[in-house]
Amino acid sequence: MIMGLGPLLLVFMLGPCLTPPALAQDERYRHFLDQHYDPNPRGRNDRYCNTMMRRRGLTSPCKDTNTFIHGTSNNIKAVCEDENGKPYGTNFRISKSPFQVTTCKHRGASPHPPCRYRATPGSRDIVIACEHGFPVHFDESFYRP
Repeated sequence: MIMGLGPLLLVFMLGPCLTPPALAQDERYRHFLDQHYDPNPRGRNDRYCNTMMRRRGLTSPCKDTNTFIHGTSNNIKAVCEDENGKPYGTNFRISKSPFQVTTCKHRGASPHPPCRYRATPGSRDIVIACEHGFPVHFDESFYRP
C-alpha cells in the first residue's frame, strides 16, 4: 500500500513547484487584458474613460494614463508572434497593423478619487512586452501616430 502512494505523494509534492510559472504567466496575461483590453467600447469619450477606469480598478490612486485596445484578443496576441508583430527595442514588439485605441489621461492634480479622465480616441500601432507568446505589458511611452 505504501509503495503505491509513493509516486502519488511525489506528484503532490512536486506539483506546486512546477506550476507557479505557468500560473504567474496566466495571471500577468489576465492583468494585461483587465487593464488594456476592451473589445467593444460604448463611446470613446470622457464618460467612457471615467467609467472604464473606475470599473477596472485603476482609480485608487488615480492612474495617470491608461490605454484601452479595441479589437480581438487573438489579434493582440498575434503581435507577440511574427503574424502581426515585429521586434521593437530590446524587449518589446510592435504591431504590424494599427489598432483602434482610447487613451485615458488623468486631468486632476490629486491622485486621490474622484478621478476625472480625458479621452483621446485614435488608431495606432501598439507596443507590448510578451512572455511565452502572451502580452503582459503595454508600453505607454512608445507612441507613433
